[in-house]
Amino acid sequence: MTGAATSGARPQPSPVTGAVQHYAWGDPTFIPELLGTRPDGRPWAELWLGTHPNGPATLADGRPLAEVTGDLPYLLKVLAAAEPLSLQVHPDAEQAVDGFARGVYPDGRAKPELLVALTPFEAFCGLRPVGATIELLGDVGADDLADHLRTNGLRATIADLYQRRFDPRASIEACATSDRPEAVWVRRLAERYPGEASVAVTLLLNLVVLQPGEALHLTAGNLHAYLSGAGIELMGASDNVVRGGLTAKPVDVDELLRILDPSPLVQPVMTEAAVVGRYPLPEAGCTLVRVDPGDVHVSSGHELSISLDGVAHYLAPGARLSPTSRTFVVTLS
Repeated sequence: MTGAATSGARPQPSPVTGAVQHYAWGDPTFIPELLGTRPDGRPWAELWLGTHPNGPATLADGRPLAEVTGDLPYLLKVLAAAEPLSLQVHPDAEQAVDGFARGVYPDGRAKPELLVALTPFEAFCGLRPVGATIELLGDVGADDLADHLRTNGLRATIADLYQRRFDPRASIEACATSDRPEAVWVRRLAERYPGEASVAVTLLLNLVVLQPGEALHLTAGNLHAYLSGAGIELMGASDNVVRGGLTAKPVDVDELLRILDPSPLVQPVMTEAAVVGRYPLPEAGCTLVRVDPGDVHVSSGHELSISLDGVAHYLAPGARLSPTSRTFVVTLS
């Protein structure tokens, strides 16, 4: 009788411990305070929850999470940025397979991602429509760059900046006195990376300020850079990043230009998702779901959750979650 009762019992959420990444741009307090740990002076950039070999999560008994779930197709993170990250893009699935075969990428998987803000969060995300960018460049006095963009379009203008067929310095210097937020960021970045083409390229991007609950969806080829703030990230389980600049790490401008999506992104913010509390990432076959106190969530697959009280769980199929604080759960499509 006991064995029969046990076999029919609903599985319970299992606590998991994530892997912390201490990258230089990380915030020293947000993640340790979330986890109830005293800050130690180091930058705590990311908390990884998943089975990626660069930061695998573990169960309460010390076993790797992958022993129970196998390799998960997604990676759940908490990200906290005190300083800007690199300007970068990610490949799609076909580009990743090709690049891995060529030795360009560390794995053969795509890296779509989304970020849900937990604090006010600033980012460059996708290329601004050309008309709006020409207007902005006129406002800050970068008239030569505006003329070049008007004549040549977004892809060619970015390529000409990176390949020095168009000198970025005049456009950067034009931002010296403007109070436009985009120009203020150019000045900040130019202090760190003087004369770098990526600083001028940011003038072509949407500058977004998310409020808590608002989100960005970063598809393949989306040129972006996180600037400041904390959020929950969901992405494909890949480490394929192609950097153009604003970093001390290796850059690959040729590969960035090859996989860049030059299409303007008219609306970078996932406005409806914040209202309904569902943030789909179809390219990775999963969705990030907000579960509030009083709500009940029943797992339909190998799911992971992170609560704003700092507790992370693995949810086996059929596990029932009734959180006491706001929680984000990855559900498989």
